[in-house]
Amino acid sequence: MEGDAIDPMSNVPRPVLDEEAIWKHLKTALDRRTGLDIWTAVADLPLVLAEVERLRRLLAWTRIEHANLLAAARAALSAQADGEEDPLFYVRDEVAAQREAR
Repeated sequence: MEGDAIDPMSNVPRPVLDEEAIWKHLKTALDRRTGLDIWTAVADLPLVLAEVERLRRLLAWTRIEHANLLAAARAALSAQADGEEDPLFYVRDEVAAQREAR
């Protein structure tokens, strides 16, 4: 990418668990209904819950970043309307802050 452009797909969250194996364990437990198969599927629950929590935190962080960028854009528009010399300062500052946070 050119210059300071940000690739929006560069930080795509990767799953930290084997979804295919978890689905297989669940399907096997539902099909066979043996104690071992059921407990194998149940044993996946802490992993699934940890992944849900990780994704919840990632979503919250992403929403905060979005809100901060939106606030910076609105501040830039107001600054331009007020005739400030460098209205895009607010946007550049927020983008720089988000890059540092990563």
